[in-house]
Amino acid sequence: MYKVFINERPIILTDSLFVESDFDLLNYKNTIISEIIHKLTEGNTKGIILLCADLQEAWGDFKSHFKVISASGGLVINKQLEFLFIFRGGKWDLPKGRIEKGEQIKEAALREVEEECGISKLTLDKFLITTYHIFYHNNQNNLKETHWYEMETKSDGVLIPQLEEGITIAMFKNKKDTLKALENSYQNIHLIFKKHYQEY
Repeated sequence: MYKVFINERPIILTDSLFVESDFDLLNYKNTIISEIIHKLTEGNTKGIILLCADLQEAWGDFKSHFKVISASGGLVINKQLEFLFIFRGGKWDLPKGRIEKGEQIKEAALREVEEECGISKLTLDKFLITTYHIFYHNNQNNLKETHWYEMETKSDGVLIPQLEEGITIAMFKNKKDTLKALENSYQNIHLIFKKHYQEY
């Protein structure tokens, strides 16, 4: 299954029927991608499920309709078992950024977290999840795929938000404050935390 968000509404590509859902159910082979994007951005559709005969083939075809941008980032945990958040564009987010040409995914994840938060003494633990969202930029629809890793830090240094990237706050949050932050975050960030807690 692949879950792609556009305006916080999901497009779910799957090869099995869901038990229950109030999302529109469509057959992938009869789908026009531009039409479902319009429905999710302009209409009242809560989400769309695309039933695929061959999931991997359909996913490859789906991605071909977009400029794919690869990024990576981290869910960072400190010694107090707090989570590192950034505040950008009026929402709480996790540090991430584009993978540069010739750069490894893991290297990009560590670099982006360090740059966006001014943090040091990072160690990369395990891969968590890849998230997807669609956004419109430069007169075209882009599909961003972001690879997320769990990271740890032993640093007690002052965090420095990367202002030139629109980040106004970088801070660690305990479990209670994390739950509060997630009320003003993105659906993909919820998926990352869900995956993190599934691992334990």
